[in-house]
Amino acid sequence: MRDVAAIAGVGIKTVSRVVNGEAGVSIDLMTRVQAAIVRLDYRQDLNASLLRRSERKTATIGLVLDDISNPFSSALGRSVEDVARERGVLVFAGSCEEDPARERELIADLQARRVDGIMVAPAGGAEHSYLLSESRAGTALVFVDRPARFLDADSVVSDNEGAAQSAVAHLADGGHRRIAFLGDDASVYTASARLAGYLSETSRRDFEVDPEIVRSGIRSIAEAEAATAELLRLPRPPTAIFAGQNLLAIGAVRALRAAGLEHSVALVSFDDFLLADLLEPAVTVIAQDPAGIGRAGANLLFERLDGDRSPSRHIVLSPILIQRGSGEIAPKRRLRRAR
Repeated sequence: MRDVAAIAGVGIKTVSRVVNGEAGVSIDLMTRVQAAIVRLDYRQDLNASLLRRSERKTATIGLVLDDISNPFSSALGRSVEDVARERGVLVFAGSCEEDPARERELIADLQARRVDGIMVAPAGGAEHSYLLSESRAGTALVFVDRPARFLDADSVVSDNEGAAQSAVAHLADGGHRRIAFLGDDASVYTASARLAGYLSETSRRDFEVDPEIVRSGIRSIAEAEAATAELLRLPRPPTAIFAGQNLLAIGAVRALRAAGLEHSVALVSFDDFLLADLLEPAVTVIAQDPAGIGRAGANLLFERLDGDRSPSRHIVLSPILIQRGSGEIAPKRRLRRAR
């Protein structure tokens, strides 16, 4: 900064005001300082700057997601980044991979870096009472996609149970009575809520729920493909399948195509996925709004960072059903078993 000041012919305080975007500097002086900065390729030392600030703000926030490579997580993360960028704030993001210990480790690392606030898409089975002292101390915490457990904290989630009910209702209204369910680990909040929605709607319609066609604990495309193949080989195979998340739907599509039944068995996926609309038949989906979840969560976090101390808020967004063809396949009178 001294070198910049010397070349520009100004004081160090003037350089500081220009670098930090403060008012009170004439256009002429600002131009001279900026020219000197370019000439010297000067880079501001943010750590030193932050140490001098009385409020100790770091202009960073942390984001813990399940898997950044998952389309849902990446869309959510990008929207958080967009909101943060408008405020000149940097986002540190990491994947917890449905591991509560990994989640806790990531949050501890973010706290050690003194981020101003943290957004978390919690791992299945994780509990958050360990963050109680941080919450009481005023640390801004917002949970997205899934609420916190054993901690009163802000959250932004989808109406998982209600949307699952609407998926089953859509298949039932199309004439299906034997509807299979493919779900993630029941310890995951979203998987549990979607299973509850499935069971609620089938019960409301007095459908017989055969345990053989309710498959939970499926964690990958390959496992979903194998589970679907098993369903299709049953003496009484399902005429429709409700996949509780997008990766499971991909596995179901593969199994249906391998058996030549993609035009015979109806399929609805919870969550959209890339190219789902270009398959034949195109996949009917319950579409969440991951970008909307991320945007709402980030705005809520910044409201807290701006001083909002009102009671915790819980925002619920409603997914929408997009009919594309696979969920509108009528049940066949005698569906042949896959070999």
